[in-house]
This record gives sequence, C-alpha cells and structure tokens, in this order.
Amino acid sequence: MMVRDRLKEQIRSAVESAQRTGALPPFEIPQFDVLRPKQAEHGDYSSNVAMVAAAAARKAGGAQSNPRAIAQAIADQIALASATSTGAGSTDAPLIGSVEIAGPGFLNIRLADGWLQAQVPAIIAAGAAFGNSDRLAGQRWQVEFVSANPTGPIHYGGARNAVLGDALAGVLQAAGANVQREYYVNDGGSQFKWFLETLYARYMNLFGHPVAIPEQGYVGEYVIGYAQLVRDDVGDALVSMDRAAALVALRPLGRAIVLADLERELGRMGVHFDNWFSEQSLYDEGLVQQSLDYLDARGELERRDGAVWFKASAYPGCDKDEVVVRSTGSPTYLAGDIAYHYDKFVRRGFDKVVNVWAVDHQGHVARMAAVMRALGMDPDRLIILLYDLVKLVRDGQEVKLSKRKGNLVTISDVVDEVGSDAMHFNLLSRGPESVIEFDLDLAVAQNNDNPVFYVQYSHARICSIFEKAAAEGVAVAGTPADTALLVHPSELALVRKILELEEQIDYAVDRLAPHNLTHFASELARTFNAFYRDCRVVDPDNVALSAARIELCRAAQTALVRVLTLLGISAPTTM
Repeated sequence: MMVRDRLKEQIRSAVESAQRTGALPPFEIPQFDVLRPKQAEHGDYSSNVAMVAAAAARKAGGAQSNPRAIAQAIADQIALASATSTGAGSTDAPLIGSVEIAGPGFLNIRLADGWLQAQVPAIIAAGAAFGNSDRLAGQRWQVEFVSANPTGPIHYGGARNAVLGDALAGVLQAAGANVQREYYVNDGGSQFKWFLETLYARYMNLFGHPVAIPEQGYVGEYVIGYAQLVRDDVGDALVSMDRAAALVALRPLGRAIVLADLERELGRMGVHFDNWFSEQSLYDEGLVQQSLDYLDARGELERRDGAVWFKASAYPGCDKDEVVVRSTGSPTYLAGDIAYHYDKFVRRGFDKVVNVWAVDHQGHVARMAAVMRALGMDPDRLIILLYDLVKLVRDGQEVKLSKRKGNLVTISDVVDEVGSDAMHFNLLSRGPESVIEFDLDLAVAQNNDNPVFYVQYSHARICSIFEKAAAEGVAVAGTPADTALLVHPSELALVRKILELEEQIDYAVDRLAPHNLTHFASELARTFNAFYRDCRVVDPDNVALSAARIELCRAAQTALVRVLTLLGISAPTTM
C-alpha cells in the first residue's frame, strides 16, 4: 500500500476514534485528500480532512464544526496511536512523526524518522518490484503503438511513438495490469500497395528492365536494398511473370523484409512487441464483413447513394456520417478500423486499449468513440493517446524528415549518433501534448547539462562506492546494517525521495503519460548526490555508520534502476 493510502487509513481511523470518545460528533466521514504540499516546510503530506469534516459535521447537526478544532481532535488521536505503537525500529514503526495544524485547519504531516529508517531494507528487498501496485490487477490492457506503414525504415519522428507506448506499457504493468504490446501492420492499404509497386520497379531495374517508379511511390535508396534482398531470395523468378502475378508473389516477400527491418530497428531502442497484427488479415478472415454485419444488425448502418454509411452523426462530436463501403463495393479505411477494434474488444476481450497516435489524427478521436458506442461498448475503454511533433535539431538547425523523398533520418541513424538511452530520456521528457526539440549536440554531451548523463552517472557513482567499500573491507556483502543510524537530514531526504517512486508510477497511470518519471529520475539523482556530498559513505573509522549508508546507497540504486528500466534506459556501472 502506498504511503499516501496508509496515511488516509490512519487519518480515517483517527476520526473514528475521536467520534467514539466524543471529541467529535457522529457524522459520515467524507472523501478527503492527502497530498504532497508544494513547500517542503509544510511537511511530507497535507490533508484537508478537517475542512471537509466540518461541513459534514454541520450537516449532521453536530455542535463541533470548527475546522481547526476538528483538526486538533484528529491530531490528538494520531499522536495517541503513535505513542502506543509497539513497532519501533521495524517496518511496523509509527508512520507519522508529527502533525501540525495550519491555516483554516490543514493537517501538515511529517513521517516518523524511525519509520523512514526502517524502509531502507524493505526497498532493497522489493528489488525490481519496488514501486509496483495492484491497482490494475486482473485487468487486460493492450497498448497499440508505432504502427507505421510497412513501407520502409521508421523516420525519427516515429521514435516518440515507440518510446511513449513502450514506457506506458511498462507503467501499466507496474500497476498490476496484464499488458500486450501490439504493432498494427498496415499491409492492406494504399501505402503498402505503392510500396510494392516501388519494390517491383527496383527489382526489375536490377535485371536491366526500365520499369518506372510510380508517382506515388517511394524514391528512397533503401528500397534498392530491399530489392536486392528479394533478388537474393528468389533470383530472377519474378522477371518472367506478368506484372500482376509478380506483385502478388512480391507481397509476402516485401512484407517480411520490411517487418524484419522494423523489428531490428525498434529492437535497437529496446522496444519489442508481443504481437504484430496484420491489417490484411481482417479482410482475409472476413472480420471486416463480420463487424459490419454486427453494426448493421444493431441499426448503425444506412445505405444511400450506392454506398454503405456508418451513422456517426448520431453520436457526440461527429457532425456527419461516414462511408464504410464505397459504391464500388470496396471497404474504406474506417471499415478496417471498425473491424480491428471489434477484434480487440469483442473477439480478444481486452478491458482497456490504448492507441498511441500522432496529433494529426485528432480528428478521428470522436469518430472512434462513436464506433465504440455503436459496438455497444463504453467508449472510455478505448483511450486515444495523442502526441505532438518532434523537431530534431543539429547545429541549431532543424533536420527535416521524409520517407518518400529519400532524405530519410531513421531511428537507427539517431541511435548511431546519440544512443538509445538519450533518445528515450529526451523523448519522454515532456508530456505527449508538447512539441519536443531534441538537441543532438546536448544529447551526446558528457556533462551534467545532459540529464540522462547526469542520472546514469549517479548510478555509476553508486557502483563505484560499492567497489571502494569492498576494497577497503567496509560494509562488504552480508555485513549487518543498523539503519537507525541514518539520522542526517540528507540521509532522510534521500529515503523520502526514493519512496516517492510509488506515487510517481501511480501518477503516470492516472494520466497515461510517463513523462513525470524522467523528472523524478533527475530529482532522485540530485538528492542522492546531495547525500553523497554531505555524508561520507565509506569510513573505515566508523564501520557501523558506513554499513548503514551503504544500505541507503543500495536502496537508492534499487529506485534508480527501477525508474530507468521503466523508461527503457540502461543503468551503466561505469562511465
């Protein structure tokens, strides 16, 4: 249970105790907040319980309804419970050290030093599970992300989608959800058709046949490399075929080549998928027709002007109906989208689905909510997470990106230049709704101005401390540590900061955006370095204190590794 929730329980218990003793009148305890105050001098947490309880007391006709008096009655009960606790020196030690009443009746709460000290071994014991919760336990979630057209390498702009979706999936797993990472392969649309036409032209060119690249095709040289792979696989077998037959034969070959390239490229960033879902399979397995029949039976479709229309205008946010089957009989892109989400929710039974889309898809959000309602499902089960653009900057100038024109800057290009870790940290440093300028020069800087370098260097520093301790025979593995010796303000500040991780994960789940974790990682590194500055860790003349501080370093390492892992970033032992 998170510290915040434990405090809520203890405050509620204190109100009930005050009511039993007559210090407070009987009333139903309303919902109240326990939050971190903006100013550290106001304590670790603050609660408005007395103010909301005063309103409830007045409504119940109680004589005592002054917020400050109610706050005092609650504080008295908290102090009494702490004084009678028998868990000193253990994780059952009193949680609350002191309570002060501020302003109109806020409770400003400080955690007990003894309780903080006892958390150090508990953090270490939690290991890779530190900060996890079970708030989403039993729920099946899917995060569908990247899903770029399978027409070549992913340009750098798609990297933000990759790191955002992957980090979000990790955060949801930390909250107890069963999460599937899915890539939707758009191999049934026009873009893949023009890619195959281009690949065919490049393949034929290799054998001296002057087949032109179509106007809508892809002129990038990477397609030549793909054509060479086709030639290596099937030789000149496609040359003698007529064009239509060759394109049919080329489809699985081209798809396999591009997907292998995408998987390799994303893998260099540490991004992996549980499932690669083919758009074409929706048509091959009849799911498009099945989902449209389902909507038709529910009265959601209409036939006019020779086409089949989805009656989207009947739903909020949609001002017009949408064609799902053209007068030619061919389904539209929306028909595929309907089938895909029918498959996700009706056939595969996900409780929640997050689609990570670029901001230029915002016009489709209301339409997809209408689709969910038409399918008879709560639209809140489908979450469209929109992210804004990325501007790649080198030498103060923006680098333009284009897949068709050939001046393509790929994910691998940027990984080669700055590394995967810098990409993850920078692309997760701001909320999805914000434009990001990624400065390549700063990303490779080996100094504290580079945030990912600063955080990773802090982890490497911890590892060097362990090496020094071992070399000097101080606090070697297995040495008992008395964490009650951790009384320095910088030591306790570090424990407090480490414990924030659970709330930071919870915050990311609430907002379905993990950018706060990059800021927490930086804050944790700063807090650790302040501790390192203020407290000598390895001291052969004070082995007991050294052992306690080494344990605190291990706890800090646990939290640093945990947050970096959630962000998809490595924790180097040397730098």
